[in-house]
Amino acid sequence: MLTRRDFLAAAAAAPLARAAEPIRLAIVTTIYRYLSHGQHIGDRFLVGYPHNGGWHTPPVKVVSLYVDQHPEGDLSALRAAEFGFQVYPTIAEALRCGGSKLACDAVLIVGEHGDYPRNEKGQILYPRYEFFEQCVKVFREDGRVVPIYNDKHLSYSFTKAHAMVETSEKMGFPMLGGSSLPVTFRLPDVDIPLGAEIEEAVMVGCGGSDPMDFHALEGMQCMTERRKGGETGVRAVQYLSGEVFWKARAAGRWSNELLTSALSRSDTPLGLTVTDGRTQNLAAPGVLESLVKHPAAYAVEYRDGLRATMLMLDGAIEDFTFAARLGGDKVISTQFLLTPNPNVTYSACLVSKIEQMYTTGKAPYSIRRTLLTSGMLEACLTSKVSNESRLETPQLNVTYQPSAEPQYCRA
Repeated sequence: MLTRRDFLAAAAAAPLARAAEPIRLAIVTTIYRYLSHGQHIGDRFLVGYPHNGGWHTPPVKVVSLYVDQHPEGDLSALRAAEFGFQVYPTIAEALRCGGSKLACDAVLIVGEHGDYPRNEKGQILYPRYEFFEQCVKVFREDGRVVPIYNDKHLSYSFTKAHAMVETSEKMGFPMLGGSSLPVTFRLPDVDIPLGAEIEEAVMVGCGGSDPMDFHALEGMQCMTERRKGGETGVRAVQYLSGEVFWKARAAGRWSNELLTSALSRSDTPLGLTVTDGRTQNLAAPGVLESLVKHPAAYAVEYRDGLRATMLMLDGAIEDFTFAARLGGDKVISTQFLLTPNPNVTYSACLVSKIEQMYTTGKAPYSIRRTLLTSGMLEACLTSKVSNESRLETPQLNVTYQPSAEPQYCRA
């Protein structure tokens, strides 16, 4: 019988055992067509990507692919023919490359895009957890584990997300997940000093609920986790929209100074800036009210007392910005740079972190960040469908320490 110690030993040895050969990568994705996350990330392991002012070819060979749906424009067969791997009908066959034993050194799970139902909260029910469980089933049956990257949030369900992280920890394989926002370039290039006192934080995003709110929440989380003591988890959340949103703003539920600072970092201000080119203070009285038709606030109360608010302001800006007040009334703010299609070099920043885990056998930052953000999103959307009430979140007692070194791409 394979013990946890056996699994841990296998996990530790995996990156070293084939050090002289390319890492064999199995890709498991919902769809593989132009501009899907599967294509963005998968193609970079096939052809390389721009990184640190050069062209980087990862020491990785894609050996198999599983695609759940094949809509018009599917590229999976074309990529397989061009790069010499096979598209398999099941996840187990993909991980085993059609044989009887696990035949890859790493797994890439991308459950994003495709035709899937939504639940009553508006969440798209991507089968990320189900993909993960099928991979783990192969690990258990074959007595070997390999690193897994799971794109974006782990699941629409915190229960499922927690089970995924618990499984990776018990079986001893490294796991990484999450958004590209925490690792993309920042304008300006600033980070919260590790161990700083944070008095309040405001994140501004756009794009609406599922999928863009996860990006904004994890952008906020990668900053707030660096506060004194590390991450403590979340005590309560509340979703606010419409007139309740505007009343909360007027009442000072979040800092107008921080909102102004965050908005000042935007390169995509809308309103008069678009119609006649003049600069405009988006945070001035009445301006946001005239531009944003469906405002939403995701208010987060951390267990150590920190309050942070993510504001979705469609109609005001088209990028993601952040501001925080540190101890001594110092305000820092930045933009999470999202470069345009089709190259989207911010996803190259993410792929470099995935590659780092595959090559070293260690995740560069904690999967618990993605776990906590997954739970924050689910809880906020539960508040949304519960008369926007404040919800206590004892399940979000997720603690961890952030990486000491900054993990985002530097200019």
